[in-house]
Amino acid sequence: MIISAVVAVGMNNEIGAKGDLLWVLPKDMAHFKNITWGHHVLMGRKSFEALPPKYRPLPGRPNIIVSRDPDLKNDGCKNVTSIEEGVKFAKDNGEEELMIIGGGEIYKLALPVTDRIYLTRVHASFPEADTHFPEINMTQWETISTELIPADEKHKYSFEIIELRKKQK
Repeated sequence: MIISAVVAVGMNNEIGAKGDLLWVLPKDMAHFKNITWGHHVLMGRKSFEALPPKYRPLPGRPNIIVSRDPDLKNDGCKNVTSIEEGVKFAKDNGEEELMIIGGGEIYKLALPVTDRIYLTRVHASFPEADTHFPEINMTQWETISTELIPADEKHKYSFEIIELRKKQK
């Protein structure tokens, strides 16, 4: 099973502030939906709770929620106490590509076992950010594809959609 991280970051690896996104980019949201649809998605409790109520759980995807609280219950979700438990659940259920979708601490813990990163790089900085994606050692990754999306009336910022794959050792 492939383990992939799906993340949108600012120029300084910013991903959020006060439990919310820092931007609204409809083409990136469509990209997120497209690549995660039908796949197990794994996220932390805070990321799950930050989703708008009508998107909890994310439709069309088995949702795995990681929390230290073994008694946590979220209807329609698999609740686990570790990333490893979530990975095992997805694998045992025949998943071919598990999608790690946040937040910052979950990305940090999952990065060592991540095989692919679907990275949206927003061409702006966000000093108000309080959550960041971990630094990527680019010597360990190869760029598979890059697509530039210019700013327009629906997209305040230009951004790139980049697919990275971990280099084989």
